[in-house]
Amino acid sequence: MKIKSLILFIISSFGFAQHTSFLNVRANTNENTLLIKQELNYVNNTNDTIYSIALNDWNNAFSSKNSALAKRFSDEYIRAFHLAKDNDRGATTINTILDINFQPLSWHRNEKHVDIVHVKLSKPITPFSNQKITLSYTVKIPNDRFTRYGFNNDGRLYLKNWFLAPARFEDKQFIIQSNENLDDISNALSDYEIIFEIPKNYFITCDLNTDNEIEVTNKEYNTYKFTGKNKSDVTAIISTEEKFINYKNEIIEVSSNLNTKLENVQKAIIIDKITHFINDKIGKSQIEKIIVSQEDYNRQPFYGLNQLPTFLSPFSDELMFELMFLKTYLNNYLKLTLQLTPRKDQWIYDGIQVFLMMQYIDEYHSNVKMTGNLANLKLLKSYHFINIDFNEQYNYLYMLMARKNLDQPLNEPKNRLIKFNEQIANKYRAGLSFKYLDSYLENEIVLSSIKEFLELNETYQTNKTDFETILKSKTTKDINWFFKTIIESRDLIDFKFGKIKKTENEVTVKIKNKTKTNVPISLYQLKNDSIISKTWLENIKTDTTFILPRNDVDKLVLNYNNEVPEYNLRNNWKSLRGFLFNHRPLKLNFYKDLEDPYYNQLFYVPEFEFNLYDGIAFGVRFNNKSLLNKPFSFSIAPFYSTNTGKIIGDFSANVDDYIRDDGKLYRIIYSISGNQSHYAPNAKYTRVIPSIQFVFRDPNFRSNKKEVIQIRQLFIDRESAPNTTINKAESKYSVFSVSHLNSQSESTKLFSFYNQVQISNSFGNITSEINYRKLFENNRQLSLRFFAGNFIYRSTKSDLFTFGLDKPADYTFQTNLLGRSESTGLFSQQFVNAEGGFKSILDTRYANQWMTTVNASFNIWNWVQVYGDIGVLKNKFIPAEFVYDSGIHLNLVPDYFELFLPVYSSNGFELNDKNYGQKIRFIVTLSPKTLISLFTRKWF
Repeated sequence: MKIKSLILFIISSFGFAQHTSFLNVRANTNENTLLIKQELNYVNNTNDTIYSIALNDWNNAFSSKNSALAKRFSDEYIRAFHLAKDNDRGATTINTILDINFQPLSWHRNEKHVDIVHVKLSKPITPFSNQKITLSYTVKIPNDRFTRYGFNNDGRLYLKNWFLAPARFEDKQFIIQSNENLDDISNALSDYEIIFEIPKNYFITCDLNTDNEIEVTNKEYNTYKFTGKNKSDVTAIISTEEKFINYKNEIIEVSSNLNTKLENVQKAIIIDKITHFINDKIGKSQIEKIIVSQEDYNRQPFYGLNQLPTFLSPFSDELMFELMFLKTYLNNYLKLTLQLTPRKDQWIYDGIQVFLMMQYIDEYHSNVKMTGNLANLKLLKSYHFINIDFNEQYNYLYMLMARKNLDQPLNEPKNRLIKFNEQIANKYRAGLSFKYLDSYLENEIVLSSIKEFLELNETYQTNKTDFETILKSKTTKDINWFFKTIIESRDLIDFKFGKIKKTENEVTVKIKNKTKTNVPISLYQLKNDSIISKTWLENIKTDTTFILPRNDVDKLVLNYNNEVPEYNLRNNWKSLRGFLFNHRPLKLNFYKDLEDPYYNQLFYVPEFEFNLYDGIAFGVRFNNKSLLNKPFSFSIAPFYSTNTGKIIGDFSANVDDYIRDDGKLYRIIYSISGNQSHYAPNAKYTRVIPSIQFVFRDPNFRSNKKEVIQIRQLFIDRESAPNTTINKAESKYSVFSVSHLNSQSESTKLFSFYNQVQISNSFGNITSEINYRKLFENNRQLSLRFFAGNFIYRSTKSDLFTFGLDKPADYTFQTNLLGRSESTGLFSQQFVNAEGGFKSILDTRYANQWMTTVNASFNIWNWVQVYGDIGVLKNKFIPAEFVYDSGIHLNLVPDYFELFLPVYSSNGFELNDKNYGQKIRFIVTLSPKTLISLFTRKWF
């Protein structure tokens, strides 16, 4: 007997029934509210007695700046939610909750879960019985700029997770999960009947079945009735324009508003093709109607070049629409069909979705490249990324995270995934894993298992064990490795060839398992790039030798068709011709490219930099840094200084050792770098720095905690400027440095603690710095910084080795100053928040013994802040001096472009100075890498 039949028999024996909800909803589009009266008939289909029920009220997550949703926004450096007006946030106001006798029931919200309502029942619900409760509440819909769902300025209400629904009951308890903007609500299945009252000039689209008759309630409202069975959620869109177009065939009815230039007939043909494709692959679902919206697609787009503006898009309008519709349709279809707990079992949703997307491309667009029409441009033919097939992009995007040591197990709860993994890498790896298993098992076993699993979900609450049981029932092969290693771990896969011996009749080959991950790997024998044979090699725990028939082949390749999501493809082939078995020619490419397994790549890119003394220095940077991180990377950049007519530049070489264990230490970086530039007119410095960094992280990858220990030796050679002399201690010196950084940052708060010890022949010092920033609920922000530095010993009279009050002496040349040696003029006004951190330039600017300062700022309106600094500094043979300053801080782009306007300081009232313009300080960042990090930090 099939598993499904057995389960159906068990369920029918207990008289299976669903919860039912009757909702009467009146929409107030002026205030963006819904007045809801709801009758919930809760059915207990378990052997447990239920004394209270949990209702998901995810709309109320928008009501608090301390909710799990708000915390996630803050973790991802999104300030818009915290700074939003109350009118833009959502909330649910519960008026009454009554039992069947219309007596009030007690209810409460948990502090940690403001979007869960716990209702204590007047009498328990015994097994296989039911109880009715009635609810009256008002829902304030949030602005859609936070999640793309909610109200917008055009008067549209996009309703998602908008009403109170019973949470799923599983393993003797309710699944309590807060809204974290992951679209993974775990509602129990219910039957719905909803009556909407909406203003007469509005239209409504809903994914429930529609009663076509419109009842006119009064002069202002029309009434619409919708019904549906076995639904976990209901989506509805109320708007002034009827932008959704309905398409219906014998399989399903689709309402869609996807943006495209295609005519409705063209869209209908594509929709019909895709719905039939899904139906043929995984069977017909009980779903009768589905919404495929532009908003859903925008939340999870098809990441890649298809996101370019229309005039740059490398894909035709037809293919773009296919990709958009296919991805969004599958996503919504599986959410409506699978009765899983999405937060725990998201990998099943993702695996099926991406696996079917890959099959669709193979079937209908097998010749399409990842870059679409760009692949036809001869100018770009030398780039590897131009020539790879469309489906190969999934492996590279997963590998982007694996090479950063930021990949996470596929079964990691969805709310513990970093954003890039949640949106891209884990999704693609799940699909690749299904393809891997499908290639290994063959005979479309994976596809038939998915089909049976979906059938099971029509009537049964399932989990990953059910899916595993179905898969194992269809094969005699051992596939425990798939679940234990591929799904439940982040173990890497990397096989390579060892020694090869060949005779006229056979080839003896050693296969090395670099990561000791025991999974199957495919071995291909090729002749003139045609496949002669394919073999699955199994149980290669350590180095293993195989003997193969010669077959007159000229090449052996592991994982030739990329069935296996492997860490490194550069060691996967061996030529059986000539002496240089794996010779890779050098390929020179402009800017960047994907890693090409058949070439040694060298990239070049023109660059320029600017400082006052070199002017605009331009040159070419050569490096081996592809789009994927490498264990060894180097860069060298000679520049021509237009002011001096001399060659300057920099170089670096790094060895990255990523630690894959579960401990906090996850990365060790061994590096050597050097640069040469001018620090004063016609005076250059040369610096060489060998270093080692130990980088630690929290086991929870979503945590923004960072800890770094760095050990460096800085060798510095300074030339003397014209008409000046410097002593030997100032011209050639080395500094041994050990530093420790511990920080945690997000958009609403930051705390960091930095310590450093420096030792040189002429001095030794120790410094500490603490930074704290807090954005309060009233949108006021406080920033505090504490600095303390002390020279342990100092055997030089030079003013170079000191602590700077308003500008660091920077004898190690670590600060990016445009005019490093300037004491007057615009370039002298550049501010660096280091050491003393003062903004006003006082009479005493440096300390050669010790210094302690506190810097504070507080915003008074948006990016306008007031600041104040106090400090005490001590020079030898001079009494300690107390100093202070204050003023206005225009924090236009934090850390990138800021202005400081001094008002009052130890100098007196600064505004009275006739040369006040020279007292204004500024922060400016020109580094593209630093600016890009402002936008990418929320992803990693």
